[in-house]
Amino acid sequence: MNDKYMFISQYVHYSAVTTITHDRMLLQRVLYMTLLLLVVIYNMDAGETCTTYINGTLTLENKTTMRLNLSDSAGLNINVTDIAKRLFCNFRNYSCYIECSFFNVSDSFTKPININACVTLNEETKVSFTIENSNSSCIVVACLIKELRSLLNTKDTGMRLQDLSNIPKIKGMCLETFNRDIFILYTGVEQKAIHNVINFTNQSNIYSNEDFELSVVNVNMSTTDTVLVDVPLIYSDDPDLPMQQIGIPVEAFHKVTEAQPKVGIVKYISDEHFRISEFDIISKIIRIEVPGYDIKNLKNSLKIQFSVKTNTTYNRNFTISCQFYDDKVDYTWKSDGCLTSYSNDSFVECLCDHMTPFAVLMTYAKIDKYHWEILSIISYIGCSLSALFCAVSMLSYIVDSNARKEVSTSIHVSLSAALFLLNISFMLSEWAATLTIKEVCVFIAVTIHYSLLCCFSWMTIEALHLYLLMIRVFNIHIKHYMVKLSLFGWGVPALFVGSLLSVSLLSVNKTENFYGPSRTSLSNETQKFCWITFPTPYAINISYLILVFLFSTGILITVTRKICMMRKVDKRHKVAPCKDVLTVLGLMCLLGTTWGLAFFTIGYTNYPILYLFCIFNSTQGFYVFIWMCLIARKNRKQRPHFETKSMTDTSKLQ
Repeated sequence: MNDKYMFISQYVHYSAVTTITHDRMLLQRVLYMTLLLLVVIYNMDAGETCTTYINGTLTLENKTTMRLNLSDSAGLNINVTDIAKRLFCNFRNYSCYIECSFFNVSDSFTKPININACVTLNEETKVSFTIENSNSSCIVVACLIKELRSLLNTKDTGMRLQDLSNIPKIKGMCLETFNRDIFILYTGVEQKAIHNVINFTNQSNIYSNEDFELSVVNVNMSTTDTVLVDVPLIYSDDPDLPMQQIGIPVEAFHKVTEAQPKVGIVKYISDEHFRISEFDIISKIIRIEVPGYDIKNLKNSLKIQFSVKTNTTYNRNFTISCQFYDDKVDYTWKSDGCLTSYSNDSFVECLCDHMTPFAVLMTYAKIDKYHWEILSIISYIGCSLSALFCAVSMLSYIVDSNARKEVSTSIHVSLSAALFLLNISFMLSEWAATLTIKEVCVFIAVTIHYSLLCCFSWMTIEALHLYLLMIRVFNIHIKHYMVKLSLFGWGVPALFVGSLLSVSLLSVNKTENFYGPSRTSLSNETQKFCWITFPTPYAINISYLILVFLFSTGILITVTRKICMMRKVDKRHKVAPCKDVLTVLGLMCLLGTTWGLAFFTIGYTNYPILYLFCIFNSTQGFYVFIWMCLIARKNRKQRPHFETKSMTDTSKLQ
């Protein structure tokens, strides 16, 4: 049976299903049962040799459930359960995808049917067989990344009309195996299948499968302004709500060469492949397609009506946004070219200047473009200033032999080195993201992550050292003190980052690339930069920062109390209160407690906190340099006494 007639027979079945209630839909699927409702993806040659025979039964358990069990003496077992809404497959302890050619089962099918099948391909992760006394051939593919990629590429290069129903079954049966790369590949193959059906259709029709409803509409070009198209219904739609409509400006079809243009409207029931980014989608996803044409930059916008979740709670920290899914470059949701207008609590109207998948999203209120540009300028100026003074601190340390004898100075310079590395790599991140050599961006991203964790480590060491000098004071003797501090300050971050980088490099399918070009979720700006691309390292960063912040804050509070106590006890040497305040502020920058400002921006946009965060942390290297200069100046004034005390402290710690 050729593609055209096979697809027509399936369409007749789908059309009947869309005209009945959901309960009858389940029953109808069994009564019109085709074995697994699938069609062959690989053409079996008639001359293939049978290597193994397997036997089994096809059983109808109830009105909505069918089971297929096949096995042989060598341990090959294939178990398939066909429930009206879901297909389950298992073979060799793998979840699997199975696809078979057309195989009729009688409406009066009540007893188990014995099946004999000839295995024509028997591999560890793939099996194909033909059912005797029928024209049905099947293939079983294990739900593994490599096999799924091969399967989807096969679909893409040899697209058939019936793949409109087959492709969603791949996702349905192997969803737990899907990762970001497979989702992206799947989205492109699904779009090609939709285009294939739209091109095949000569008149307006509706096609259904388990993932979406596709409405193909012939456009009436006699309309002077806007073409109104109904969005297809899905079984979960509220029948009391008015029909959703899309207003498509006629100018969208001016470049279409066909006498009567066609447009496809897709409404998704299952949309997991569009949820690969952390966005809260509060409407059904609607896709608009004109095969062969990239419709964009429309002067008159598309008007799309969405029904949204009525139980969604809105507050000032969130915003409702009409967005489109970028399925060509970044594979994420964006708001470019879309405007949002609110009709009422249940409907949102979107105005967009192009054709893609659209949805209404609930997003955090993001930093607007004006403030984002100012914050970027502050960050770059601050990082430049910080990197310069960190370099001066390191050079001074190298040429000053007395400074190298001081443990405190060595710790300050180590922190300066980590900050220098962080500032330089941060300023290169946007430039590296524009390069075609991806490895450069990965290197910069790894450097940023490593230097950031090193900064956190040396801030912790600063707090520990301050505690030992000001609180413990006596009875301190730590052998190889600076060596141990260096192992912690440089070694622990290397362990974390090295582990993540090893996973990325050793990943067989390159599915866990933790580093590379990325985009910020804090703003609508689309500028790429080199940073973390996977959620796991974020958890490490946040956990590490929380520990550093809590430890440093505890030490800062303890030291501040010590300063206040010393002020009360030693009344002979009165110190201006402002000097004590400046000392505490200096310690805050030295110990990195200013990084804790990030916790006050979680969940909402607080511009004063964001500005303080950028100013204090981008210029931290400058503050460390000033602190070292002030300490050095004080040491020169009290040289005889200071040298004795400092050498005593150092000898205690070495």
